[in-house]
Amino acid sequence: MTLRLEDKKEIVAAVNEAASTAYSAVVADYRGLTVAQLTKLRVEARNAGVYLRVVRNTLAKRAFEGTQFDVLNETLTGPTIIGMSTSEDDMGAAARLFQDFAKDNAKFEVKSAAFDGKLYGADEIGTIANLPNLHTALTMLASVLQAPVSKFGRLLTALKEKQEQEAA
Repeated sequence: MTLRLEDKKEIVAAVNEAASTAYSAVVADYRGLTVAQLTKLRVEARNAGVYLRVVRNTLAKRAFEGTQFDVLNETLTGPTIIGMSTSEDDMGAAARLFQDFAKDNAKFEVKSAAFDGKLYGADEIGTIANLPNLHTALTMLASVLQAPVSKFGRLLTALKEKQEQEAA
């Protein structure tokens, strides 16, 4: 399909806008997937707050210029689908989505990912996928802050019981 210059400019602008506000990006090869499988991936991406787009590699390279995702340019070969986590609450959403989708679809091959200007290979995708979402991070912080107070409370209770036993 031939794209007009105006269409190409619109695609580059849209992907660049998404890339400038995204927190992480994942690139995968979708060769061999059916339309139904890609539709399922798009629905899951929409539900997870992930910007998902099939883009020509040359247009994606232009769109990534000046963003933290220009490190992905060397992996933009072959049929490429790009997913970007746009939510501050869940920075690893795209990586998690692609990782889970690849488990169910053998033909879906994750190429690489980028987070904070650093390139991660396909074998390191779990690093980004395991980033906690906001709710999980706050829960972890609360448990870390609560542990010393809880231990101090148990210590005071134990001291009180000991004093009561000695007094009796």
